[in-house]
Amino acid sequence: MSYVNPPEFVKKMIDAGETKAFMSTRDTLIRAYMAGAILALSAAFAVTVTVQTGEALLGALLFPIGFCLLYLLGFDLLTGVFTLTPLALIDRRPGVTPRSVLRNWGLVFVGNFAGALTVAVMMAVIFTVGFSMEPNEIGQRIGSIGEGRTVGYAEHGAAGMLTLFIRAVLCNWMVSTGVVAAMMSTSVSGKVIAMWMPILLFFYMGFEHSIVNMYLFPSGLMLGGDFSLMDYLVWNELPTVVGNLVGGLTFVGLTLYATHGRTRVGLDRPTPREIDAPVKVDA
Repeated sequence: MSYVNPPEFVKKMIDAGETKAFMSTRDTLIRAYMAGAILALSAAFAVTVTVQTGEALLGALLFPIGFCLLYLLGFDLLTGVFTLTPLALIDRRPGVTPRSVLRNWGLVFVGNFAGALTVAVMMAVIFTVGFSMEPNEIGQRIGSIGEGRTVGYAEHGAAGMLTLFIRAVLCNWMVSTGVVAAMMSTSVSGKVIAMWMPILLFFYMGFEHSIVNMYLFPSGLMLGGDFSLMDYLVWNELPTVVGNLVGGLTFVGLTLYATHGRTRVGLDRPTPREIDAPVKVDA
């Protein structure tokens, strides 16, 4: 598997964040667009498998295919750059500024949304045979997902918003762990195995991923889901983005950087002077 130890892959994380902060607008948008599109296709695939087999676990087991593909192809998800680009700023890499980090986040958001929306339209056409009939069983399920995870939260008020936020935090804790886990290996098989586990966990547990939702909810609106665009933005997408940012940066980026990027010497560790000092022997 060619394991890379934590101090080494944390440096890779910082290097990756620096690269993304300086990436051109064109390349950032292309990579983000393709990442959003591939993840959306993977979500459509997972829902299809779940509906046709009745086994949610099987759909979750297969969902990480899309995540692994987009990572290996070098494409970018908002959830990943939330974790990586701030590390280059914190590490004081030359030229990396708050503005460059925010620019990267904004461009990736736009690209991810455009890619996911493209697939949402394509799949809606398939599920309705060019909008000439009612959505099939899979389309109906996607519509119900959008309704349950917008209006369903709104019915509980502040408690629903808190639940949504916590699910978003937990989601990017796992997704960013998948991004970082891929850096633990230099082999393709090792990267895929390491990524698969946390992505499976987040999807099966029903956590809230802002990019997956960029597909599910616009698609749900096209397929007759009983919720509005404002419901989607206020009661899902915007709080999910904030929760994803908090989860990825707090529980993955900053924790790994703090303990492996900025390792501190323990209080009980002897200094070089103490080690070399002559031993005193009582007469």
